[in-house]
Amino acid sequence: MKLIIDDACYAYEKIFGDFGNITAMAGRDIDADSVKNAEVLIVRSRTRVDEKLLAGSCVKFVGSTVAGLDHIDQQYLQDHNITFFSAQGCNAMAVAEFVISAIVNLADKHGFDYRTKTLGIIGVGNVGSRLATKAELLGIKTRLNDPLRQDAENLPHFVDLNHALSADIVSFHTPLSLTGKHPSYQLLNENNFHHINKNTILFNAARGGVIKEEIWQTTHTLENVIDCWENEPNINQTLQKNAYWATPHIAGHSVDAKFMGSFMVYQALCDFLGVTQDEKITHLINPGTLSVNQDNLKDTLTTIYDFQQDTNAIQNLNNFETYRRNYPVRYEWHHYQSQTKLPIV
Repeated sequence: MKLIIDDACYAYEKIFGDFGNITAMAGRDIDADSVKNAEVLIVRSRTRVDEKLLAGSCVKFVGSTVAGLDHIDQQYLQDHNITFFSAQGCNAMAVAEFVISAIVNLADKHGFDYRTKTLGIIGVGNVGSRLATKAELLGIKTRLNDPLRQDAENLPHFVDLNHALSADIVSFHTPLSLTGKHPSYQLLNENNFHHINKNTILFNAARGGVIKEEIWQTTHTLENVIDCWENEPNINQTLQKNAYWATPHIAGHSVDAKFMGSFMVYQALCDFLGVTQDEKITHLINPGTLSVNQDNLKDTLTTIYDFQQDTNAIQNLNNFETYRRNYPVRYEWHHYQSQTKLPIV
């Protein structure tokens, strides 16, 4: 069996090596010629999987080791009987930790008590739900908005979009969708941007395109934290310059998340082929117990991982893709012993 794999997929040789012959390459370089004779295609977010890529190929299984879906033409795969699996939720904890780290750092910078603030979470799926739980453990009041879940579950504690946008801190965690009853493209736009004001802390750790950047760049906020951008890697430099953290779409790039993305696709491929999973693969991440000795939460989180280095790394935008592909080792909080209580869920 021939497999084409994005070479940024975590431990791809150890995880997928027994399935056959692997050709690993940068996601942006995967094209119709390279996949023509492959039966399995495993990608991250930088490969557009559609008719242009797959027409006339031998591909029967596509796995995406990231949570986003906007790079996948699912209808084409379905119409051509190509099995598809996406590692939904693999990076949810990592993104939630990114947001909490920023909030705690900003509380220190601006001298506020985050327990007095409200957090509007737009999109309460895998990431948003974990963020809400962590925030509530810290005493932050949440305003949850997710019309898809509201329609399906009738959740009385959820709020409408405008109420969530009026929170002190607003964080987006929706997928990027252009169609349907509740499209997320430019969800924050000229019709509702007035809810964002000079005292708002605004996050985009969802997808580029859910916030209309032309308006955002002219809106005065207390702080912006931006990990997801339109036109990556050619990002909006006005927003980049003015952001507290301007990071290269790495909020979900913990070692744990990258492993889980590959592992979830591995499980799906085993099911597709009817083969037994190798239990040893579950133990590929084993850093042991890590310790951090700080007497407050802000210093503890910064010691675990300082996201300012990610901002500094892309001051020259030519480094955007290289840095993502060679991202520093970052473990999630559950690996750490700390004298400061961490909001671990």
